[in-house]
Parts: sequence; C-alpha cells; structure tokens
Amino acid sequence: MSTSSPTPLPLSGIRVLDLSRVLAGPWCTQTLADLGADVIKVERPLRNGSGGDDTRGWGPPFLTGRDGEDTAEAAYYLGANRNKRSITVDIAQPEGQALIRRLAAQCDVFIENFKVGDMARYGLDAATLRALYPRLVYCSVTGFGQTGPYADRAGYDYAIQGIGGLMSVTGERDDLPGGGPQKVGVAVADLFTGMYASVAILAALRHRDATGQGQAVDMALLDTQVAMLANLGANFLATGVAPARAGNAHQNIVPYQVFETSDGHMILAVGNDGQFARFCEVAGRPELAADPRFARNADRVRHRAVLVPLLAELIAARPKQRWLSALEAAKVPCGAINDLAEVFADPQVQSRGMTVPMPHPLADTLRVVASPMKLSDTPVQYRRAPPLLGEHTDEVLAEFGWSDAERAELRRQKAI
Repeated sequence: MSTSSPTPLPLSGIRVLDLSRVLAGPWCTQTLADLGADVIKVERPLRNGSGGDDTRGWGPPFLTGRDGEDTAEAAYYLGANRNKRSITVDIAQPEGQALIRRLAAQCDVFIENFKVGDMARYGLDAATLRALYPRLVYCSVTGFGQTGPYADRAGYDYAIQGIGGLMSVTGERDDLPGGGPQKVGVAVADLFTGMYASVAILAALRHRDATGQGQAVDMALLDTQVAMLANLGANFLATGVAPARAGNAHQNIVPYQVFETSDGHMILAVGNDGQFARFCEVAGRPELAADPRFARNADRVRHRAVLVPLLAELIAARPKQRWLSALEAAKVPCGAINDLAEVFADPQVQSRGMTVPMPHPLADTLRVVASPMKLSDTPVQYRRAPPLLGEHTDEVLAEFGWSDAERAELRRQKAI
C-alpha cells in the first residue's frame, strides 16, 4: 500500500508517536504524515466489540466494501488518518505503559489529547517522558490547556465555539428570521488547533535540532478559538464594544455579503473603493460610487442600512450567472454558493487535484480529500490509506526491536 518517493519528503526521518484521537490531534498528525513523518497511531485494543479511535464508528456514512456492504471504517475516521500506521496498546496496563515508554525512546514527537492528569497516572506525562528523553517534543492537546481554572474540564469543539465567542458572531441577526447563534458547519476549533499544533511541533523540532533539547507544547482549543477571532477580537480590544452577529454580512466591509438574484444567491465581496465603482458600472448605477455616503468603504459601513437595500433591489433583477460573468469580467470579487457535489465537480478544484484515490484493503478505491499544501520540490505523498485497527502492530513492534516471543507475551497479557 505504500509507495516510494523519488525525493525525500521534508519530514522524512521524523517519528511521531500519536496517542490522540477524534479530530484535533489526528488532524495535526495527518499533516505531519503528509509531509513525510512516520506517524504511529496508538489505539485502544478491540475489547467487547469496541476499541480504536472513537471516530472509526462515527457513521454512517461508512466506507463501502468490495461486497457492496458497509465496512466498519467511518468516513469521519478516513478523513483524518491517512499516511499513518496503527498499533493497538492498552495503556491502562503496566505492560502497555512500559511499551509506550520504550517506543517513545525512538521517537521525535509524542502527541496526546487525554484529559489533564490522565497521562501522569500512566507515567506517560510530559515531565516523565522528557526526563527520560530530553530530545523529545511532547505535545498535549486539550480543551482548556494544562493550566487555569478550567484545566480539568473536558473540551469539545461545539462548546468551545460557544465559550470562545465564535457563535456570538456567527448566525443571522437576532431581529431577523432565523436569527440567533450558530455553530460553524465543520469543527473549526478542532481543525485550527490541529494546524496550530503542527506549526508549534515543527518550531519545537527546529529548536531541538539547534540545541538538542525538546520541549512541551501545550495546545488548547479555547486558546485557538480566541486567537481565531482575528479582526473581530482586534475590533473589541480597540473599542471595548462586542461585535454582534451580522449573518452573511461583514463587520468591516460593505458590500461584502450574500445577495439574492432572480434565480438563486451569490456572494458579492467588494474589498476596496475601486471595486465598488466597477460594481456600480456593471449594475448600471455609476452615480452610487460618487455619492459621498458610499464613496469610501468607511462611509459604506456607516450607511449600510441605506446602501444594502438599494443593492439588493438591483441584484434581484438579474439571474445569478449573468451577474457572476459580468462581475468576473470587471474584476469584482464574487462567487457562487456551491454544495459539496458542486465543489468536487468544480473545474478549478479538479485542476488543483483536491481529491486523491488511494488503495484500501477493504475496497477497490478510496477517494480522500487531498492536502492543500503544494510544495514545488517535495510535494505531499499519499503513501498509506487510513489504517485498519492494529494493522501495523507486529510490523512496528518488530521494527522497534520486539522479538516474536515478546510480542506473543504482550498478547497473552492483553497489553496489545
């Protein structure tokens, strides 16, 4: 299932021991794996019908097998675990804990997303492992971080979107139909935390290579969500005024929102005054760009309650494709609102290779969403399909020095 790469990947030679599950941690380690790291995914052994990463069972949909029936591999799991090897270890047992410590001795990165204190009970916490292996980069991913009054709480993306302010600025205005807080359609706090964790780990590896010393990386979903408030967080810190929900409009730019055409909806994303003037020409109302209420973006923001209804009436008079063609020709930013079938059929998405077929032991072909990272000299390689539970236990342990007899004893002890 693996293929050789003619050019060494950027993270070739980096070994990652991955004790994370669900999304934030696996998203981080999939990114590292795409860049060439050897990611060893440690999962719970199958016991009484359950085991492994929770997301293996988060379906339907499930991968369809060669017999046309659902396999046990949920699409959710498949989306975050390619290019990894899976081993099963029971870290609740002393033998399993000793096994993990022995593996960590030969790894560069250790990542986990257990609740604060859990890893210390197993002797697998950052202080213990870093004392044993000073070059190790140890990354913990939790809801609220290793410190602070909320440190002991479990953290879930949905709750973090609320606690971290994202839902206060997402959704239609309260005074309009459908108003009220909304979560984002994908688990953005998890995903961004995974991405920030990837960056932090790479920085820690760079420091390790320069100094010989690893370090602990403390990643929290809430920290990430607060950082992700970006310009809205900056707006609040500058004014002391909490931004309200604006639906599909922009807090700082007008017109920058969804408009209804005569046969659907489109996005108009005017980013500067020149673009607004060109939009007005296309719309047949050039005088609007000269109106002192609308000439500059700051004026348009102040007078949005007057301008937006005028634009809505203009845009509703023509069909969507006519608007999109004319605005694109005039270099005015705009766009359709695609469902996922339209996304994956889009010629630009296809041209950029944003889906990849991979062989899978249970299906003829598995299609996954590709990495967006485009590197000119060391492109991402799709070496391994998301692994079956424990698919590589014997392979990895043999590679790390366990004999046949030692592995048999671990199985007898139910440590693997």
